[in-house]
Amino acid sequence: MVSLFFIGRLLLFILYFDNFKDSGVDYWLTFIYGLRMDTITASVFLLIPLILLTLSPSKFKYFINKFLKYYFLVILSIIIYIENATFPFIAQYDVRPNYLFVEYLVYPREVFSMIFADYKLELFVAFSMIGTFIYLYLKYVKDSVIEMFETSYKKRLLLFIPLLLLLFIGVRSSFGHRPANTSDAMYTTNRMVNEITKNSIYNIVYAVYDNTRNGSQKMIAQYGKMDTKEALERVRKRLNIQNIDDALPLTRVEESHFKTDKPKNLVIFVQESLGYQFVESVGGEKGITPNLNKLSQEGILFKDLYSNGTRSIRGLAGVSAGNYAVPGEGVLKRNKSQSDFFTIASALKPFNYHTTFMYGGESRFDNMRSWYLGNGFDEIIDQPCFENPTFVAPWGVCDGDLVEKANEEFKKMHAKNQKFATVMFSQSNHSPFEFPYEKIELLKDVPANNVKNAVKYADHAIGKLIELAKKEPYYKDTVFVIVADHNVRVYGNDLVPVDMFHIPALILGADIKPLIYDKIATQPDVLATALDLIGLDLTYPIMGHSIFSDKKQNISLMQFHTSYALRVDDKVTVISPNKKPSTFIYKNPATYLDKDNHLTPIDDDKELEKDALAFIITLDHLYEKKLYK
Repeated sequence: MVSLFFIGRLLLFILYFDNFKDSGVDYWLTFIYGLRMDTITASVFLLIPLILLTLSPSKFKYFINKFLKYYFLVILSIIIYIENATFPFIAQYDVRPNYLFVEYLVYPREVFSMIFADYKLELFVAFSMIGTFIYLYLKYVKDSVIEMFETSYKKRLLLFIPLLLLLFIGVRSSFGHRPANTSDAMYTTNRMVNEITKNSIYNIVYAVYDNTRNGSQKMIAQYGKMDTKEALERVRKRLNIQNIDDALPLTRVEESHFKTDKPKNLVIFVQESLGYQFVESVGGEKGITPNLNKLSQEGILFKDLYSNGTRSIRGLAGVSAGNYAVPGEGVLKRNKSQSDFFTIASALKPFNYHTTFMYGGESRFDNMRSWYLGNGFDEIIDQPCFENPTFVAPWGVCDGDLVEKANEEFKKMHAKNQKFATVMFSQSNHSPFEFPYEKIELLKDVPANNVKNAVKYADHAIGKLIELAKKEPYYKDTVFVIVADHNVRVYGNDLVPVDMFHIPALILGADIKPLIYDKIATQPDVLATALDLIGLDLTYPIMGHSIFSDKKQNISLMQFHTSYALRVDDKVTVISPNKKPSTFIYKNPATYLDKDNHLTPIDDDKELEKDALAFIITLDHLYEKKLYK
């Protein structure tokens, strides 16, 4: 099996060599990383033979021999077919077979008519190879496993555990706390090298599995029914968006309120789990974030900002792509959003920006590497890119090393007169909260590896980034955004604990005047505001507005597990699967220590409840039809 995968990869390597020979990436490593993908696939296929050969009594040896003979015949024939099909698929779609490979099999007449019309030669070659293989296999493969049953049953039983462990290691293909996945194939900034590194069968199966878990019509129907056209109209009205193309429901041109002939760079520093309760300047505890509190007097402070959801992938999508949380799995991990999904890279690429995603950990986690590269980002800088880091925690290098690396990269870009846009993602404020303790004055009365100390260290890194930047020429040409992905822990007795979605955000820059924005805002609003400040007229589908726009609405949409809360002013409607929507009045907590219920039931607001359903249907529709672009 692995030999067949290797031959397919080698032929693709030769065929597309001109695409990446001058790219500067380590393209020869495609065979090493590719072997990892092949090992996962082969190990899965070998599980059935292992079980039959070690756990079956000898009296079944003739049956098992025949079964395994045809089992391998079928498996190897499928591999030959898929490896053959990979070549025309890449030629057509520029990627290895994925969900598209099977998505339209529900329309067999149309699909097979197209295949037979356009791929006669490819089909002939593939089936000729399969036919030749079957002939040779049946001719030369005899009773190959019967002799294995001459080993005593007891010995075969004893072999089961170590062999199963070996296959488990092969399937997992990682000794870290996360198993390998398709993101491990995305080891370079060259997309074609990454595609060659993947395994087609693994790619297809993983895509199908991923799709079956998310966004199904049955899942969406649990929230209620509404015509898609009505849903889109309701969302546009609620967000105050006038699209310019009927085919793209949210896409419009937004003119900058700060037009300039020299547009700014953009740096978005996403803070892991930084809840408002840690930040004094937005109503949190004193003494934890001295740098953020000080910097809040220099820029635009969002005092009433709410996160998309409770997971990092929701926040990253919000501040990188400007969309709300889709039903089911987040877009970073969903199949149909791995390409042609709007991000800041999409908006800024026409203006020759170099876009980068920086993370101190392994970017394959939560499929971040695949999603960012697949949606236009030019470069990924993650843990393997850090030489001699000063501190490495279970989740990656410390935030201090991240900001030092970022500053060096920004200096290089500026020296080349290269405009840049970078999304940085911190990791130090993550359980088990390990960081270089000596860098801060630890808080009293809490353990060193406490969340509050981790937040204080994250704040130290924020201060360090701005301190370093202010010493460099690029500072005056750059807009900096500090924003959380979500709160550290969302809890409370309310159906949706709205107060625990409250997060801080701050926008800084040499020409940015201090401002406290105390109206409701969302992560898409923060992104829209930052893009407004860089000084370009942009076309995008962002589900929010700049705070400098008169189109901006006092609205937020929050996802809590499978529930959604749509807030307009202080009225909140909560919608959950298979439950009647409810409407509440929201009262802000008196202080960050106030953990009482903050949602008071009121009479149903039918229109608001319909709008909440409309958002769910629209988000799913935009994803399923690939219209968020």
